[in-house]
Amino acid sequence: MKILCVNAGSSSLKFQVNEMPEEKVLINGYIEKIGAEDCFWTVKVNGQKIKNARPLKNHSEAVEVLIEELLNNKVVESLDEIKGVGHRVLHGGEKYSDSVLITDEVIKNINDLIKLGPLHLPGNLAGITAMQNALPNVPMVAVYDTAFHQTMPKQSFIYPVPMEWYTKYGVRKYGFHGTSHKYITNTMQEKLGKENVNLIICHIGSGSSIACIKEGKCYDTTMGITPLDGLMMGTRSGAIDPSIIEYVCKESGMDVVEVTNVLNKKSGFLGVCGQADCRDVENLMANGDENAKLAYEMYTDRVAKYVAEYYIKLDGKVDAIVFTAGVGENGPMFRSLVLRKLNALGIYENKENNSKIAGYLEKSEGIISSDDSKVDVYVLPTNEEIMIVRDTYKLISE
Repeated sequence: MKILCVNAGSSSLKFQVNEMPEEKVLINGYIEKIGAEDCFWTVKVNGQKIKNARPLKNHSEAVEVLIEELLNNKVVESLDEIKGVGHRVLHGGEKYSDSVLITDEVIKNINDLIKLGPLHLPGNLAGITAMQNALPNVPMVAVYDTAFHQTMPKQSFIYPVPMEWYTKYGVRKYGFHGTSHKYITNTMQEKLGKENVNLIICHIGSGSSIACIKEGKCYDTTMGITPLDGLMMGTRSGAIDPSIIEYVCKESGMDVVEVTNVLNKKSGFLGVCGQADCRDVENLMANGDENAKLAYEMYTDRVAKYVAEYYIKLDGKVDAIVFTAGVGENGPMFRSLVLRKLNALGIYENKENNSKIAGYLEKSEGIISSDDSKVDVYVLPTNEEIMIVRDTYKLISE
């Protein structure tokens, strides 16, 4: 059975087709800069990368390209072979603690939640609508980024603000990257042969979050009502004093929306040293750039701070710390500095093992902690796409 996975952003569309239940990847692709003249896409099929470019006005035209690629590369002879489509959806609010078949009611609920995910949900919806128009008879599934975090206890998700903000407006911590954190949790349960695992999962990429997993379920996480909270990231500030927003509005003449946009898109690494990609920041550091060095110290400080916080929340009974996602999987310098800052907890690096898991080119994994470390530290590649495919396959097979 062929299952299509779709991850639509505001101006992008990632896709993958898997043969199920074997989970064999038949094709994957990434269409970028939808709506711009320099729109382009990359497809990987049979171990070969294919690049193409042409202007695409919207997600409907992007879906047409997706279908062209499936047919031209003979992934399917007919669209009837696609038996289900799984969509990554940023926000499910409190309503969804698991993936669901997409109905008119689900579409309405996603629309209602746009106020909580204005940067991502319109793109998610555009992808769903375009796929429904292209494949009207194929069941579709919404896989929510927030679902895995719905097991957090109230003390983890309620903010210390007037309670009516929560009851009236839904102001609470929701958390994101849930599909990735769930995948790593499941993988570690298998590796350790243990259901009730206690983990600290560091999903570190251009967007970053850390999850505290207690007895196999999410107990806390760093992102909040939106993905802006928590860690410093590529372009996001992470947690800051909220009074900064009012102060900068008054001083600069910008309004709240403009300042929030700066915090989302022009802060983090980019704001401090002018580069958003960790690799570019490391290159700047190698050339002696002081702001890059400062940014890197800030970045690793914040990761170490949350790991230490979650270590305490788990009473020191931690089965493993796991690094995953772009920087987590491929950044030995980053991991080394974070682990050095955790030495006080008895967590130590095996430098040789850590240096071998590197390169941003080949996926690899392993244990990077020393034999005398109190906690084993793993590097594991995440796979959000396969989680979306698995949930879709499960729901349409029931």
